[in-house]
Amino acid sequence: MMREMTGAEMVMQALIDQGVEHMFGYPGGAVLPIYDAMFHQNQVRHVLVRHEQGAVHMAEGYARSSGKVGVVLVTSGPGATNAVTGLTDALLDSIPLVCITGQVPTHLIGTDAFQECDTVGITRPCTKHNYLVRDINDLARVLHEAFYVAQNGRPGPVVVDIPKDIQFARGMYVGPENIEHKTYKPRLKGDPEKIRQAVELLARAKRPVFYTGGGVINSGPEASRLLRELARLTGHPVTSTLMGLGAYPAADKQWLGMLGMHGTYEANMAMHDCDVMVCVGARFDDRITGRVDAFSPHSKKIHIDIDPSSINKNVKIDLPIIGDVKHVLEDMLTLWRAMKIEPDRRAIADWWVQIEKWRARKSLAFTASDRIIKPQQAIKALYDQVKDKDVYITTEVGQHQMWAAQHFHFEQPNRWMTSGGLGTMGYGLPAAIGVQVAHPGSLVIDIAGEASIQMCLQELSTALQFNLPVKIFVLNNEYMGMVRQWQDLLHGGRYSHSYSESLPDFVKLAEAYGAVGLRCANPADLDATIAEMINVDRPVLFDCLVDKTENVLPMIPSGKPHNEMIMPDHPEALDEAISEEGKMLV
Repeated sequence: MMREMTGAEMVMQALIDQGVEHMFGYPGGAVLPIYDAMFHQNQVRHVLVRHEQGAVHMAEGYARSSGKVGVVLVTSGPGATNAVTGLTDALLDSIPLVCITGQVPTHLIGTDAFQECDTVGITRPCTKHNYLVRDINDLARVLHEAFYVAQNGRPGPVVVDIPKDIQFARGMYVGPENIEHKTYKPRLKGDPEKIRQAVELLARAKRPVFYTGGGVINSGPEASRLLRELARLTGHPVTSTLMGLGAYPAADKQWLGMLGMHGTYEANMAMHDCDVMVCVGARFDDRITGRVDAFSPHSKKIHIDIDPSSINKNVKIDLPIIGDVKHVLEDMLTLWRAMKIEPDRRAIADWWVQIEKWRARKSLAFTASDRIIKPQQAIKALYDQVKDKDVYITTEVGQHQMWAAQHFHFEQPNRWMTSGGLGTMGYGLPAAIGVQVAHPGSLVIDIAGEASIQMCLQELSTALQFNLPVKIFVLNNEYMGMVRQWQDLLHGGRYSHSYSESLPDFVKLAEAYGAVGLRCANPADLDATIAEMINVDRPVLFDCLVDKTENVLPMIPSGKPHNEMIMPDHPEALDEAISEEGKMLV
């Protein structure tokens, strides 16, 4: 389709042609032409946020839960700079976003005009790609390219910066069917010879493990299905990063739980002692590897990833396979069946005997109290009531995030939304709103801490305006809990500014917004209060008062290998974990 229209009209038409149904934004002078064009259509629904950071997190939650590209619209200057945290979060967690930013007119660029900033320069390090459109004849092509780049290869955020005069200018609109990116063509199919070598390594393995990440989920539901099929066919154990939870069902007997700093004993010990490790769509970040030179020291390492820059970046790989997870897993399955492989079943059985011994340590065990609510107890109580419902979980960042990852169990992909790479406090509530927009009939819960929730709590107003009944489940221990835990570990219990002083009355605060406020401090009332939260068809802020001193265990101290975990039954090891200098790398 080609026809003449203004730049602002091109933006809206491109969104419609790309199948966009929802966008998240905040108006300002440099994007008013686009908002005016928006007024004249009813195909794209706009969700008005209260802060641009919230807009990007909403788009992230929307994208991660739906598999679609999240779309953001903000103005120039502070509108764009406020979006930077969300863009960085999306880049590190590989979330497909298109963020359209307004810019001052082209003749004012570089003059320090009102609400001008170098958006392209500022966002270059925190986006997959970005554009400044100086010619109306480039606008349609750039918009369609932005969607292509955002969702192909390793997904990520793309910024399109549009000066105001370009929004007023008239030009010819070109539809997406006429756009082909000339240089960016990610490789989808893995090298057949390397896939054959990987299958042969797996066939000979005596202590194998699948190490899976967010790339499995990003590759789509079919990739998760193929992972499950390959695991069943081989009989090999599966573990996951924080970002990969749900790609493999938590209830399955081959599931070892989460890997890494606060992962299970059995997952970390299996990773340390395995002889063949298949990394599927993960990037060996520091929260997973622990001490890199002691990471999985005896294994042949196979790495499947669509992003070539992730190969050998942190850990030396024996067999890299560049390609889309879905395609590579499909080829591995086909080859495994064609070769009629019979693995060393006796060795695999012995490996499972060892894994069951590690599992018997019950590394996630905790002792519930009838006097005070333990945070793990709160998560378990929540899970027990919603596990059979159509539920999506987001989190803020901190101790509550780790307890949610440990004690809330996911059977499907795209049900767990958390800030992994950047660790962004304030992510959870706006992300939950984005999820609720994408899934209006589902139960959406943000598991939060009393410190994190205050970072973007203003977005509760958005939830009220658009009738989005998100639930905020706050584990309130009156501390920036993970900060306090590290201060215990590294700084002699000197709680420098980690106590959450001057906390608001969250019940009254919720009511001031027009939401429902609930509070619970007694374990005997916990189940009933959770049920009340679930059954209310309005936004709810649940202030759950929990034990102030509980630490997230098990834990691999920074700089330690996987087989030197601090376990819940030996918490005194926290004191022993401090290095000779009394300092460790956080």
